[in-house]
Amino acid sequence: MKTYAIGDLQGCAHEAQVLLNRITEDAPGPARIVFVGDLINRGPASLDALRRVMALSIDSGGRVDALLGNHDLHLLAVACGAQQRSRSDTLDEILAAPDCDALIAWLRHRPMAIMAAGHLLVHAGVLPQWDAAKVMALAAEVEAALRGPDWVAFLAQMYGNTPDRWDESLTGIARLRCIVNALTRMRLCTADGVMDFKEKESAHAPAGSNLMPWFEVPGRLTQGQGIVFGHWSARGLVLQDGVIGLDSGCVWGGKLSAVCLDDRTLLEVDCPEYQKPGKG
Repeated sequence: MKTYAIGDLQGCAHEAQVLLNRITEDAPGPARIVFVGDLINRGPASLDALRRVMALSIDSGGRVDALLGNHDLHLLAVACGAQQRSRSDTLDEILAAPDCDALIAWLRHRPMAIMAAGHLLVHAGVLPQWDAAKVMALAAEVEAALRGPDWVAFLAQMYGNTPDRWDESLTGIARLRCIVNALTRMRLCTADGVMDFKEKESAHAPAGSNLMPWFEVPGRLTQGQGIVFGHWSARGLVLQDGVIGLDSGCVWGGKLSAVCLDDRTLLEVDCPEYQKPGKG
């Protein structure tokens, strides 16, 4: 069975179906498929995208799954009243849907990290102090909070840029927030793992700064571990030794990308410009 990872959909349901059809052509028969997060928001068909992926996941018995991205967490927080909507959101159709509760219940039980075909899959990034086993253990801590009875209280406290670095002594909401920020928001950090949340629109670190893409940090503990991520549309498709970045800007008029993790076959679908880059 081949395993495919698919980049950020952001509500581009039509393009997702076209890409899934391409995967079926590439690998007839069952395939494992992991969406790397941000199924919804900004695009034209967030409700359809969420419904399709949920149905695929349930019908496949979990062979198809999706990670939680920052936009997916935002939907959870808005749906339970823990966060206000943003002007750039395209979530109204989901929130008004008759099956909204079922969609939210399914979404909050999605993983924060997955191991598949020898690769570690996360939405955004991995701090240099974490190896793959540590990532999976820390992801499980956040998953437990989201799936537990106090999930609304957790989401109400989830937002914030601090702590901006990992410390084993972190506890409670500070610990969970640091994990969430690394796995769903990080793009750039320092060599010792201090996360930056200001530089969102650039493909590279600012000249003269001590920042670098998290996957370029020397000596990170996941060196040698295959990693797949999304989240960084400005950077675009990344295909390096041991690193695959799949946010190729679908909603911004780029492409929706999938990679077969067994042989690195790249499948892409061209996308209309549903949103102008830099807006929201």
